Amino acid sequence: MADQPQYPTPSRQERRAAADADYLEFAAARSPSMMRMACLLTGDWHLAEDLVQETLGKVYVSWRRVSTADSPKAYADAILMRTFLSYRRKRSSGELPTGDMPEGGYEADDPGLRMALLDGLARLSARDRAVLVLRYWEDRSVEEAARALDMTAPAVRVQSLRALRRLRALLGDQLPELARR
Repeated sequence: MADQPQYPTPSRQERRAAADADYLEFAAARSPSMMRMACLLTGDWHLAEDLVQETLGKVYVSWRRVSTADSPKAYADAILMRTFLSYRRKRSSGELPTGDMPEGGYEADDPGLRMALLDGLARLSARDRAVLVLRYWEDRSVEEAARALDMTAPAVRVQSLRALRRLRALLGDQLPELARR
């Protein structure tokens, strides 16, 4: 048997450094989108930063599994949603933000409509808000939202319909007036 060439195998430290570099690249690319989603869910810039930071920490701990998933982006978004819902279940989450959420680097066509929708979202339950943000603001499919929220697709459809009905009731007569502008 002929001598086969021996390729040096990377050391554990080298593999870890490569995994860390991959994670840092992923985190830098996903952070703005995750921050936008967290702001929509919470209505509070500082709480959104905390949720994104906690989510990125969880993703880092599980990076080996996350990086080999079919969609690391969807995996991270699911962790963000579950972190948000877990936060809302805690008793300490009864605090309400007092200031307005600062605007990000994007502009709305109609600021009045945008602010009315953000106000309406803030008054919905955490589960309703999560479903509406994923389905309509983030434009996710029913199946993607179901995976992120750990629900079945039919449950997401029903929850979406009910949440939209609640949002319309909250906005009341304000919605047609804003939509005409």
